[in-house]
Amino acid sequence: MSEIDILSFGETMAMFVAEQNGELARVEHFHKRIAGADSNVAIGLSRLGFKVAWLSRVGADSLGRFVVDTLKKEGLDCSNVAIDAAHPTGFQLKSRTDEGDDPVVEYFRRGSAASHLSPLSIVPQLLKARHLHATGIPPALSETARQMSFELMTRMREAGRSVSFDPNLRPSLWASERQMISEINRLAALAHWVLPGLSEGRLLTGFDDPADIAAFYLDRGAEAVAIKLGPHGAYYRTQLDDGFVAGVPVETVVDTVGAGDGFAVGMISALLENYSFADAVKRANWIGSRAVQSRGDMEGLPTRAEMSVEFEAVIREQARSHRGSVSAT
Repeated sequence: MSEIDILSFGETMAMFVAEQNGELARVEHFHKRIAGADSNVAIGLSRLGFKVAWLSRVGADSLGRFVVDTLKKEGLDCSNVAIDAAHPTGFQLKSRTDEGDDPVVEYFRRGSAASHLSPLSIVPQLLKARHLHATGIPPALSETARQMSFELMTRMREAGRSVSFDPNLRPSLWASERQMISEINRLAALAHWVLPGLSEGRLLTGFDDPADIAAFYLDRGAEAVAIKLGPHGAYYRTQLDDGFVAGVPVETVVDTVGAGDGFAVGMISALLENYSFADAVKRANWIGSRAVQSRGDMEGLPTRAEMSVEFEAVIREQARSHRGSVSAT
């Protein structure tokens, strides 16, 4: 395994996306893709030129081969994706919507190969990665996957590596809301950068205001917090400053799934390139806005070349608009 920039882990499922609108029960034709918040972020970072290692398990089945082949084509190092002969690859069905609404998703993942991830899955070489990205999904899959999440985050932080964490709440996977809140907040306390959505932050902390939600995590060990506010942008707070960064206007929202993953790609990539937190949020907002304009969970994530052209154009336009508003006052 060559030198790793970023380690990510979790479950990648096969995804069957409806090719026509309507109830899933009535849809006759589907398109096969892959899905998984953790691997979406890994793919996005790989497209930006980072060397990303993916830690997971898939079944010894055709869907597992499809998942691994797709991830490899995206440039991920899959040498630590275990093939599980005893448990299947998870999959999901996803409805189609043309109105910008959230699609209906049905999951078939209980007892999947990835739910059998455990601390035994951790290979020492992986811990040499520069950065670890984690979410709240793997710890919801099973007790052993939860143990692995805690161990990975703890060992990477103790080794002086940076750690990012997106709660990515999946209430249906937890035994209770109380357990989910407790375990997710324990994991967030192990991260340097915490990236919740506003509704997630309110549920997890009990606070309504973004500033109070951010303070909750800063008090527990985070260095910085960015709170996603949907089309309104994001609020960020560090130990030194805070601010609101406006969202990037989108003419037509095609598919909202994956917007938060795009946001994480922008934050992590920019921070690893030593951008300020405020500038990282600008990139994150842009990639999130790009994601919602494409059908599919990760199809809208940009390459480095696309980002260089399109994002810089957005920044220049924002700068012109700001100068115009200032001169008019």
